[in-house]
Formats: sequence, C-alpha cells, structure tokens
Amino acid sequence: MTAAEAATLSRLRRAVAEIEGSDLSVLEAGGRALPLGAAPVDAVLGGGLALGSLHELAPIAPLHLGAAVGFALMLAARAGQGKPALWIQPDFAATEAGALYGPGLSALGLPMERLLLLRVARPVDALWAMEEGLKSHVLSAVIAELTEDGVAADLTATRRLVLAARDGGGLGFLLRHRISPEASAAATRWDIASAPSRPDAFGGLGRTAFTLSLVKNRRGPLGRWTMEWDHHERTFSALSVAVAKTALDRPALSPLVRAG
Repeated sequence: MTAAEAATLSRLRRAVAEIEGSDLSVLEAGGRALPLGAAPVDAVLGGGLALGSLHELAPIAPLHLGAAVGFALMLAARAGQGKPALWIQPDFAATEAGALYGPGLSALGLPMERLLLLRVARPVDALWAMEEGLKSHVLSAVIAELTEDGVAADLTATRRLVLAARDGGGLGFLLRHRISPEASAAATRWDIASAPSRPDAFGGLGRTAFTLSLVKNRRGPLGRWTMEWDHHERTFSALSVAVAKTALDRPALSPLVRAG
C-alpha cells in the first residue's frame, strides 16, 4: 500500500469511527483482543476478536444455523475468564431453532453453570437486554439471537450496542438467523457453515469443524477458513486458509487468494 493509499484509508477509518461512535485508538493500536488460537485467523484479526466490541454471526443457509449457534457458544466458552456468559433468545427464535441443550453445552466446553439464559418476547427486547448486559462489567460475553433478517438490529441499534460493549469491555455477539444486507456498526461479520470433521484415531467422529467466512473486518483483510474446535483446550485450529487483500472502497468484493 502506498503512503497516499494508507492516508486515505486512515481518513476513512476515522470517518467511520466518528459515525459509529467507536474508539479509533483501540482499533489502530490493536486494542485488547480474544485470540482464537488459530494463528492465521488471529493474524488477520489483528490479534483476535476485539474485546469491548460487537461481532455478528449468521449461517450461510438455514441448514447451517446449528453451526452458527455452536460457533457462538464456543466463542463464549473461550471468552470465559471466570465470568458467566448471557444468551438472549426471543420466544419465536426458540420455536424456530430450538433451545440449548445442557449436556451438549458441556460437550462443547461451556457448562450450564457458566451460561445465563434469558427469554424475551420480541427482538427489540433482546436488543435492550443485550445493551444492558454489555454495560454490566460482569459478563464475559452477551449473545442475542435474532430471527429472520433481524431488521430490528439496524445501524442505529448496532451503534448503541457498540457503545455499550466499549463501556463494559466484554464481547457482544449478534446471532442472526439469516445473512443481513443491512449496514451494521459491528467490528466483524461472519458467515458460517458446517464442515466435515476429521475422524479420530479410531475412525469415529472427530472434532467439530466449520467453514468461516469473515466478510467484514475493521482491522484488516477478509478471509475464509475451515477450522475445528478442541473442546478440551477450548481453542480453534485452522485446517485451511484463504485471505483477501483489504479493498479501500468495498472490501467484501476483494477476491480470495490461497494462503496455505
């Protein structure tokens, strides 16, 4: 990147930060982050998922909603640090996607005693509860489900969540049931699909695997990875990597290039 391009990118970042009410110094200095444990992914994220920020997750198709839910739970398990996580679910979301299952949570590395569950009537109530939870300083992560396109979480609503996360210092995850074309103040957006796992040493089921597409990243380039989760160590490892160069105008359109 030339000096002129770098200066233009810096001006754009500052303009976006002013619009979204974000702390640009945290973004430019790397800030505090939660490493995922997979070096290629953490490098693209500038050290890991930014703490005190908002991140969005969505399945690439309804069939993969379970994978998106699992990824959110694994991130909450990794965020731990002795604090509980909060899962917020509108009533209709439970009807459409089902409820969390205690033994399954333990198998993922997130026992029930570390997870608080909150049911609300409407998506707007879920966003209010998420904002209050992010401000609380006592939660490691707050996850809110939003059915369909999650239209209640528009740019204004996500700006409020970004400010709340910055004040509380934790991690906020918006789990949309569908990919949304709407603008968002989130630091990252992820499209998620399930992936075949590698058999274990005895030919049985291996570790849970995902295909993760990073389609928005305020810290740098985009990318696509196949990753697996080690529930004992509560860490991810990358099985394959594809990274896109950062585009100055529309990074989502940058072509992916094989990196490993």
